[in-house]
Amino acid sequence: MANDNSPFKKWNRRDVLKTLGGIPIFGAVWYSGASLTGTAKRDKQFLLETLNIKASPPPATGPMSGKPLRIGIIGYGIRGEQLCRALGFASTAWLKDMQEALDKNPKDTRLADFKAQESLNIKLAAICDVFDIRAEKALESFNKGDNKIKRFRTHTELINSGEVDAIIIATPDHWHAPISIEALNAGVHVYVEKPMTHNIAETYLLRETVLKNPKTVFAVGHQHRQTQSFLTAQDIIKKNILGHVSLVETNTNRNDDNGAWQYDIHEKASPKTIDWDLFLGNAPKEEFNLEHFFRWRKWWAYGSGLSGDLMTHDYDRINCLLKMGIPNSVIASGGIYTHRDGRNVPDVMQVNMDFPEFTTGSSQKPGKEKGMTFVYSATLGNQFDRGTVLMGHDGSMEVGNQITVYADPRSTKYAELIKEQRIEAGVPIYQYDPAVNGTDAVTSATAKYFANKGLLWTYRDGKRVDTTFLHLREWLSCIRNGGTPSCSIKEGFEEAISAHMGGLSYKLGRRIDWDPVAEKIIALPGEDLDAVLLANK
Repeated sequence: MANDNSPFKKWNRRDVLKTLGGIPIFGAVWYSGASLTGTAKRDKQFLLETLNIKASPPPATGPMSGKPLRIGIIGYGIRGEQLCRALGFASTAWLKDMQEALDKNPKDTRLADFKAQESLNIKLAAICDVFDIRAEKALESFNKGDNKIKRFRTHTELINSGEVDAIIIATPDHWHAPISIEALNAGVHVYVEKPMTHNIAETYLLRETVLKNPKTVFAVGHQHRQTQSFLTAQDIIKKNILGHVSLVETNTNRNDDNGAWQYDIHEKASPKTIDWDLFLGNAPKEEFNLEHFFRWRKWWAYGSGLSGDLMTHDYDRINCLLKMGIPNSVIASGGIYTHRDGRNVPDVMQVNMDFPEFTTGSSQKPGKEKGMTFVYSATLGNQFDRGTVLMGHDGSMEVGNQITVYADPRSTKYAELIKEQRIEAGVPIYQYDPAVNGTDAVTSATAKYFANKGLLWTYRDGKRVDTTFLHLREWLSCIRNGGTPSCSIKEGFEEAISAHMGGLSYKLGRRIDWDPVAEKIIALPGEDLDAVLLANK
């Protein structure tokens, strides 16, 4: 209740909104949806004090000063190029394309945003890619001025060259863990894209390797952990605004070839320009196949399907809010229903993860509420925009790059406020939009999908910032200044095991259980779970 000690008593609305918006975050917060007149103004003031939600400050990272760090890039495909741009190194072709886009549309800010990025004080020292054309593109773009970049034919040669301090791994999934383990054992810092691993055995081996090499810094590429809305949502969970959360719904909806992993096949690709055997690695031996090389996410042999590629983002987004860890059980279903083109990973999938002991706290009598189900629902054949929603007894929160909180009509916590009509059912009691005064143009349906999930940008000091840049900066700061990345081996282990449970359930057609004491997925007699998971059928 409002009282003489109210921290807001002497503040005007502008001061309050700036505080709740999270200085220096550029955004806006609304309460109760009412206009600022008379009773409505007092109700808003009351709700500000009652909810007391704070936009959390960004994670602290140190300076980028000192001797430049030497970075090696292993895998210079679509994601590898994006990671290089986040480091401050854009290809010549991309710069040309962005200048042309700016000439056509003066409001296109992509080039200006890139040029405004803080220098991370690194040297892009080495490149390794099995496709000659990609490697040559990197050499042509980055071997300039005081940055000398060298190509290595294999990741082993790059790691052991003595010419890199750290590597970034943006390869197909089946190479993530082997390269990470080799680098860590060589004393080289690692940033690896998700999912952290491709099978169960290497998930444990990678965790063991990270723990055995404490002087190396290991990070997993879940950049949404830098998104301001998710940092703010952590405060909402901490203060139990929603009550006991019993259901979380997350979704993937994409409906174009790019979103379904039908990537372009390069005209110069051939057995002469691609090291096919090195690409295969530990995958089953196959004849040279351009479909498999460029569209590898469509096959279990190299990728992890919806569960490893896209569900991992949604799982980790919720895990960074709720800290729920690995589910007790997982049930998955789905099929190849929208792109019958030879792929063997599903393009429609539903995954239910159960956490029977989980609780976020309760506003009701002790013992009445406990347990949660996390639902991931995906289709690559429809683009209807569905949000991520956390449903609690007292309220529901939709969270992406924005946050909206609704009080539940049957809430215990807000019952009196609803009765007094200070809270209206169906009207948000809290909204946070860091871009309310800005424009976030996207250029494709796939870009919109990633933007809505907080995977492209966020806001810092009133400016739009690439979340991948912030995630890489955090990793580099930990290397330079100490600390642990927000998504390191603990979070990566939980992500990988949960994703593998989803893949196993889909392939076996049954519930997959986790033994939290033994820390293992429970197999039936005679089952080889990794053989099932990797079976390329």
